[in-house]
Amino acid sequence: MTAALSAHELIARHRSTLDQALEAIRTRAYWSPHPEHPKAYGENGSLDAAAGKAAFDALLGSRLDLGQPGTDDWVGGETSPYGVDLGVTYPHADLDVLLPAMKAGQRAWRDAGAEQRAVVCLEILKRISDRTHEFAHAVMHTSGQAFMMAFQAGGPHAQDRGLEAVAYAYVEQVRTPDNAEWTKPQGKRDPLAMNKQFTPVPRGIALMIGCNTFPTWNGYPGLFASLATGNAVLVKPHPRAVLPLALTVQVAREVLTEAGFDPNLMALAAERPGEGIAKTLALRPEIRIIDYTGSTEFGDWLEANARQAQVYTEKAGVNTVVVHSTSDYKGMLSNLAFSLSLYSGQMCTTPQNLLVPREGISTDQGPKSYDEVVADLAKSVDGLLGDDARANALLGAIVNPDVKARLEAAAGLGEVALASREITNPDFPGAVVRTPVIVKLDGAKPDDEAAYMSECFGPVSFAVAVDSATDAAELLRRTVREKGAMTVGAYTTDPEVEQAVQEVCLEEAAQLSLNLTGGVYVNQTAAFSDFHGSGGNPAASAALCDGAFVANRFRVVEVRRDA
Repeated sequence: MTAALSAHELIARHRSTLDQALEAIRTRAYWSPHPEHPKAYGENGSLDAAAGKAAFDALLGSRLDLGQPGTDDWVGGETSPYGVDLGVTYPHADLDVLLPAMKAGQRAWRDAGAEQRAVVCLEILKRISDRTHEFAHAVMHTSGQAFMMAFQAGGPHAQDRGLEAVAYAYVEQVRTPDNAEWTKPQGKRDPLAMNKQFTPVPRGIALMIGCNTFPTWNGYPGLFASLATGNAVLVKPHPRAVLPLALTVQVAREVLTEAGFDPNLMALAAERPGEGIAKTLALRPEIRIIDYTGSTEFGDWLEANARQAQVYTEKAGVNTVVVHSTSDYKGMLSNLAFSLSLYSGQMCTTPQNLLVPREGISTDQGPKSYDEVVADLAKSVDGLLGDDARANALLGAIVNPDVKARLEAAAGLGEVALASREITNPDFPGAVVRTPVIVKLDGAKPDDEAAYMSECFGPVSFAVAVDSATDAAELLRRTVREKGAMTVGAYTTDPEVEQAVQEVCLEEAAQLSLNLTGGVYVNQTAAFSDFHGSGGNPAASAALCDGAFVANRFRVVEVRRDA
């Protein structure tokens, strides 16, 4: 296969970016090569807002032919949470044809080495970045995110996470040298001398099972970690969020071809309605790595049954915020209100349980009772979402009927401190838009425990009254240990309480945010600096992103010879 993009050209184009990414994961300082602002696009080959929207519109009702082998049907059926029928159809694969074709290209990809694989991945990410406006509309109309969130989280932030995975993959692969001269003295006899060669080899075909809410942000880390370590990658999108990942596969296949590699190193596995091919794929012997984001039930099934594969899961947890005291009451309420409202609470990092002492908290505005704290938080959410235009821009749309059903049922679980209300989106009248509900529960009542100890995914939060800060820390510990948590937050001015909460999070391996009152929120993480999940509690078996996330996607094989 003739390469239109030589290895030398790709290294010259992307090595400096790779080096900056390597430095960023070492220092954990802020860095991103992908602009967050929509107006930054439109030059050097990137699509501006109008061109990106036109490119997305041109996709509607089309057939996305990826040129994959083994296509036996065309499938689709995505309907936007905003009420738009996408009408895009995708190739349906005969796995007995596609999987062998994917495996065929791995030898040349393996032999290319860590650096060349990394820069090919960076070229894929660069081309995706150039189409960020187009991808943003694809993410918006499959996930229900509002446009600006879809643009940032589905675009530059997702691309950052993919690049971060490539950087970690490169570090782990070059930890061992390619070659070594080994000499062992033997006293009066001649020394023993050997030449040793070390090669990172892929495990096999990686399966990336995408999610509905964050198809690119959650999908890119595993996808690029597997590709950069030499594995072919089969992308199985969520049936309601195929388009962003299908476009990703399309770009990757183009770049692989131009770089002289088999495009079948990346392929799409779209499914017929109700087909449920994830289980079938997960048990195929060719599948040696699985990345999954979604429900705990299916994540547990994968971990128990896909024994031939290395499985990385991000499942679900019950995220908790301990509210003990604060020196910025207004800032605390504002920060929490935003965290509860963002994307209608449809983030795996959104707080669910707010643990508040029943005797109240101390603040810079004087003591506040439990009832006052909850009422003031409700007012803060109301104030944030009081303007419908701003509310639509922050809430997005409810992603599926199950979330709406949970939201409606939550009002019957306890005393409602903040009722959810319906908002009309004038641009998309078919969108289901709802504000959050806050329900008051008592941590001492067994009947309330079933509610706050279960994940209620969506715009639902529980204000749980507890006896003391000590009880809050112990309930936090039990929640993380039994149910898992992607995030933990705490507000306190007491060093002993802070230490107690921090110790719980260290012992139970939960990521902690303390006293957030500004523009950083507990449900947001920054690539190259923050770890998303820990891999140390039931919410996830891996962290995005660390060395452990990439190192077991390949093995090092040694060949040694007498010198």
